[in-house]
Amino acid sequence: MARISTHVLDTSRGEPARGVAIDLHFCEKLVKTAVTNMDGRTDQPLVSADRLETGVYELTFHAGDYFRARGVAVTAPPFLDEVVVRFGVADPNGNYHVPLLLSPYGYSTYRGS
Repeated sequence: MARISTHVLDTSRGEPARGVAIDLHFCEKLVKTAVTNMDGRTDQPLVSADRLETGVYELTFHAGDYFRARGVAVTAPPFLDEVVVRFGVADPNGNYHVPLLLSPYGYSTYRGS
């Protein structure tokens, strides 16, 4: 089973980032919207199928909304509001896990397992 999944860690607090809204797009079309749970993960993979469509996908993490909801003082406009991660799916049978390590002033991502 091929899939696309994610999780978010709030590195400024040292804990999973719960309540982060995430949009997944493929070919500029919205595929799915999800919100992270108590573990900073979505309850289900964003995509789970026999095969993935190959091409470029885009995850939008609504970081500014997350930090404002937590009472974090952010600038207006925030330094990071929407974090967009664009990644390519070349293997239609692959598992693509795209974690986000997040703080109000920086982020990093990688292909996880």
